[in-house]
Amino acid sequence: MRPESVFVPLGVLALWTLSMALLVGVRRVRAGQAGRLPPNAFRLGEAPGVPADVALVNRNFMNLLEAPVLFYVAVIAFFVTHHVTRQTLALAWTYVGLRLLHSVIHLTTNRTSHRAVAFALSNVVLAAMWLRLLRAIW
Repeated sequence: MRPESVFVPLGVLALWTLSMALLVGVRRVRAGQAGRLPPNAFRLGEAPGVPADVALVNRNFMNLLEAPVLFYVAVIAFFVTHHVTRQTLALAWTYVGLRLLHSVIHLTTNRTSHRAVAFALSNVVLAAMWLRLLRAIW
């Protein structure tokens, strides 16, 4: 296993996040063209009156810019400290899989109980990554 392989799950999550940014733009433009948005709907971010299908994608995008930042930092820290292992890679892929699952649930059925499980498990995996990193460098 090459240590650089830890950047593959990082890249997958980054590309997923960028695809959500694109989807936010598409949904906003389509809603605007269809006359479904109030004037200045995004002047201060989200506003009341923004259709649910547009607000939902934006919220999903924002979720991908919150806790995953800690994932990106952890992956880079594992790499620069030369502590990438098979276990590190497995945790990274597990985290990415759970974040993708969270997004898919959010954008399809949006069952909060299912979404919460994926979210909570991803945070447990992220905590495990950080504990593993701290133990390795301590």
